[in-house]
Amino acid sequence: MSVELPAPGAARALGERKQERDRQAIRLEAFRLFRAQGYNETTIEQIAAAAGVSPSTFFRYFRNKEQLVLADDLEPLLIEALRRQPRGITPMAAFRNAVFEVFTMLPAAELGFEQERQALLYHVPELRSAIGSEVLRSIDLIAGLLAERSGCCADDFEVRVTAGAMAGATMAISTMTPMNVENITRTVDFLHAGLPLGVDRES
Repeated sequence: MSVELPAPGAARALGERKQERDRQAIRLEAFRLFRAQGYNETTIEQIAAAAGVSPSTFFRYFRNKEQLVLADDLEPLLIEALRRQPRGITPMAAFRNAVFEVFTMLPAAELGFEQERQALLYHVPELRSAIGSEVLRSIDLIAGLLAERSGCCADDFEVRVTAGAMAGATMAISTMTPMNVENITRTVDFLHAGLPLGVDRES
């Protein structure tokens, strides 16, 4: 009796789905434990056991607990959405459209997870020390994406300033308002309008 083996492509797809399930289980169980007993009180061994994987499997996906929280699963979706935007619009309008597209299609559970991730990142002292590095990484990423759309160099002065303004504005609202489509698009609109601080909003 012969055993029919799955085609290489099918086997690879199954393996990728299992990896994604393991990764998501690790993150979900980690956040459940953080809520129940605190970030500092939760160990990697506890997270792995709750997710039904070994500690070595945890380290296959995340270098440490900090990186588990820092990992931004929405970033690839936003980059893809941005690259789908028409070339005839301004870079800021393209960013706004990409944010609107991703966040309006995001399931409630995933949006809730992202909001919890942001709250944890900005309110746990042990994690806040990593924010500076994350902002610099965001500036580099945004500058590269702006350069793609504008034809400028990613090191161009205006490109870097714009990227810094966008990264800084995102960080600023993350510390005080929910991360949702309304607040993010409002932020991009305010930047696009030239930061009209103090201008009569009714005019």
